[in-house]
Amino acid sequence: MASGVTVNDEVIRVFNDMKVRKSSTQDEVKKRKKAVLFCLSEDRKKIIVEEGKQILVGDIGESVDDPYACFVKLLPPNDCRYGLYDATYETRESKKEDLVFIFWAPESAPLKSKMIYASSKDAIKKKFTGIKHEWQVNGLDDIQDRATLAEKLGGNVVVSLEGKPL
Repeated sequence: MASGVTVNDEVIRVFNDMKVRKSSTQDEVKKRKKAVLFCLSEDRKKIIVEEGKQILVGDIGESVDDPYACFVKLLPPNDCRYGLYDATYETRESKKEDLVFIFWAPESAPLKSKMIYASSKDAIKKKFTGIKHEWQVNGLDDIQDRATLAEKLGGNVVVSLEGKPL
């Protein structure tokens, strides 16, 4: 069931910037988003980039020690969100980076919010072409443990996430 919600152009631009890893200067790399949250506009007609809810690659090691833990803290405890997380992980064979689309729908979110976010998810997913990993999360218990994300990324072959061993 579609909700009629549209996706703001800025959301698509952010996704394309995160997806395309062109060779860039150090300054450009630092400005690249590591994680970002999207929410519904106040009139609930558009999916927009949530103001101030992002982590830049340049923040890591500066104001952000653990980007994954920091991302989890950005999620509102009582409302839904969509998120993109640029996961850096290692398998036994190689280092990898993959974008993960996260649909955050905590048990404590209002029913109306859960319904509109759920029915609008396809609108944003259609714009995010080439996403290999999608994760619906229904509470902090599901997302706090980085091993759960590692499992989504590659099952038991993932040995570290964000440079931290599992």
